[in-house]
Amino acid sequence: MPAAGNAPASPAADAAPANAPAQQAAPPDAAAKPQAQGSDATPASRASVALEASRAALAKLAEQAERARDDDNRLAELKASVDDVAGQIGDISAGLKPRLDQIKARLAELGDPPAGGASEPPVVSDERKRLIAERSEINAVSSAADDLASRASQLSGQITETRRTLFSSTLLRYTEINLDMLRDGISAIAGEGVSFYNAISAWLIFVFTYKRIALLSAIVLSMISALVLLTLTRRLFSPLIGRGRREVEPSYITKLSIAFWSTMVPTVASLTFASSSYFFLQIFKVLRPDIAPVVSATLFGGAALVFLWMISHAVLAPGHGAFRLVRVSDRGANRLVTLIVIMAVVNLLDYLLGAISVALRSPIVLTVTKSFVASIIIGLILLWMAMIRPMLPPDAERHGATDVEGRPWPKFIRFLLVAAGAGLILCAVGGYVGLARFIAGQIIITGAILVTMYIGILTGKAIAKQDGLAKTVFGRYLQRRFKFEQVALDQTGLVVGLSIYGLVFFIFIPLILLLWGFKIADLEAGLYQILTNIQIGSISISLVGIFGGVLLFIVGFLFTRWFQRWLDSSVLARSRVDMGVRNSVKTGIGYLGMGLAGLIGISAAGLNLSSLALVAGALSLGVGFGLQNIVSNFVSGLILLVERPFKVGDWVISGTTEGFVKRISVRATEIETFQRQTIMVPNSLFINASVGNWTHRNKLGRVDVPISVHGSNDPRHVIAVMREAVAEVPNILRNPEPLIYFKDFSPDKLDFEVRVYLPDILNGLSVRTEVRIAVLEAFRKADVAIGGPAAPEVPVKISPETALLIASLVERGRAGEDTGGVDLSAAKAENDAPPTVRDWP
Repeated sequence: MPAAGNAPASPAADAAPANAPAQQAAPPDAAAKPQAQGSDATPASRASVALEASRAALAKLAEQAERARDDDNRLAELKASVDDVAGQIGDISAGLKPRLDQIKARLAELGDPPAGGASEPPVVSDERKRLIAERSEINAVSSAADDLASRASQLSGQITETRRTLFSSTLLRYTEINLDMLRDGISAIAGEGVSFYNAISAWLIFVFTYKRIALLSAIVLSMISALVLLTLTRRLFSPLIGRGRREVEPSYITKLSIAFWSTMVPTVASLTFASSSYFFLQIFKVLRPDIAPVVSATLFGGAALVFLWMISHAVLAPGHGAFRLVRVSDRGANRLVTLIVIMAVVNLLDYLLGAISVALRSPIVLTVTKSFVASIIIGLILLWMAMIRPMLPPDAERHGATDVEGRPWPKFIRFLLVAAGAGLILCAVGGYVGLARFIAGQIIITGAILVTMYIGILTGKAIAKQDGLAKTVFGRYLQRRFKFEQVALDQTGLVVGLSIYGLVFFIFIPLILLLWGFKIADLEAGLYQILTNIQIGSISISLVGIFGGVLLFIVGFLFTRWFQRWLDSSVLARSRVDMGVRNSVKTGIGYLGMGLAGLIGISAAGLNLSSLALVAGALSLGVGFGLQNIVSNFVSGLILLVERPFKVGDWVISGTTEGFVKRISVRATEIETFQRQTIMVPNSLFINASVGNWTHRNKLGRVDVPISVHGSNDPRHVIAVMREAVAEVPNILRNPEPLIYFKDFSPDKLDFEVRVYLPDILNGLSVRTEVRIAVLEAFRKADVAIGGPAAPEVPVKISPETALLIASLVERGRAGEDTGGVDLSAAKAENDAPPTVRDWP
């Protein structure tokens, strides 16, 4: 743990012990193999042999843990090995359970021995004795496996407690700080320098003499790896970052994106170079055990320095006030960047010099002295940082001016800086140099990582918002290049935002844990535990199983969709199957495929279907009441698909609903009315109520057209005219021929009905219109009166004087005299009959 003052152990030294547990764990399988090959070996005997091998491996690991009480790296590896052995023991115990269940079932079939000394066939009694003996043997082995598993758990806990004690003792180790100690440390520096120079010189001479090609190959391959990654990332991100930097007034999301990616790209490239360089140097056997820690510290310390340099410039942006993420002045930004870089360099030098001291096995006083000086320097820098005035005044911020004299820190931030600086100095002076060094490393490295995480989270949050991606350079590129609309951009932004969240936590959380003292073996074990076995009470959850189940379900879903499309387009369509039948077949296959995909996914996820059956039984009461309608509609939908009283495209009538069937889903059927209104009808209504279907078996149908004429017409003549007119109407069947019925008559009108048969009932509206037009035109040609009933006669009572006046007017009208505006032409036309009241104005 570099931050705690422990230099990394030699990779060459760690490599051999790391493989030792695996070699020790191998004997159980190797020892069990010969027994497994024997035909007479029982499961209990094979398990006993494997258990003894695990017992021996566990005892050996306990001895190694006792010898490595002061080596945290070795203890972490041993704990992982102990956990592996514990897992093997659990597998042994679990492997016996199926055989034990078989024995119990067979004994239940054989039954108990006869009572009263009654005889039974020797074959049955011998088999019962053999099964009972084997059951006892299995129980004994299972009990031994449980005891051994308990010992393995105790050993794992002891190793964890030892590591915890070692970590706390390292941090809280007290060293008396006085002038003699400092004098001894300073005097030892010269000797360490000479030793380091001699070691490096000897190594370089050896490498250039015997390993020159290997060294050059390692350097070239590592540089190629870093350059390839850097080129790819720059081609991907540099155009976007460059365009964003050219903006005069960048948006907040643009500033966040530029800060995050301009930090991540160089950091990942430098880490790749450091990792690949160290890997290739080890592969080509260029490094010596005493040089490897120094090279490792130099490479990864340089990568850390690049990261700190980039994150400080990304957040504070000296010289680029428009892209600054914090409200500080230009002078404040420059001063803060300078102080942060100085602290990073001091911490890196302390880390590097500590690695050199460990490699050369220098006196402990030298390591304490270097860490003491580094802690004091970092504490003083923090106190100096608390005294500067970096904050931008409010009036300067409103006017956009950044090159002004700043204001002091807010009181809370100044208090934190003073407390951190003073705390480091007090810890170092008080003798707790290891604790001071650990805190200094956390302030610099962990602080930078937390800032980067915060920027990444803010970036993902801003991009995931509505219209967030559209404001970025990447979003505008998607709009221009791929013609993304607003909805597609929002969906893409949500995916990108969630991906940034995952990237931030996946990369930086393990780094923080490593800085806090965890080892890679701890992270691997924890990740394996999270992915494979999360215990919640008696329930065990495997994320790998769940992911696998989800993946299998998605594969099954996609395969079902593909098979539906292939069957519909390549088989049913070519066979000219009716569209409704095709839809029913597709829907049924969809239900079947989804059901199978769900069962496969649940099984792959490791969920116990019997437990689900118990849950389903417990929920049966709720299903019977709260979910009754849903289940009824679902079952009704299946019945509709099987019995097919109607299909997609049919013209149906149910109650007040009439229209075309558009879709038959799990819960309801979609009906589109003639007014283009969509109505969702629950499936149970179609099963429990009467349903009319105009196009159930075919589209043949009949339409009735009522027609009325004036009562003075001859009905036989009217029928003949209509028959001749209807015979010319298109889109009707000639067999059966159209029928014309004389339905009813009255003094004023005659009622007829024209009944015609259609090959397609869906054309009924247009055929009715054509029939009416043809009949009307025929009536006009044949002079058939189509007027309505005459207005009723209204009797009028008048006085004798009025009658005489009317008669006088009539006489005057006949003589051609003035009648005062009364029209008496009707009286003249009707054989001089007197006019009625209707003739009067």
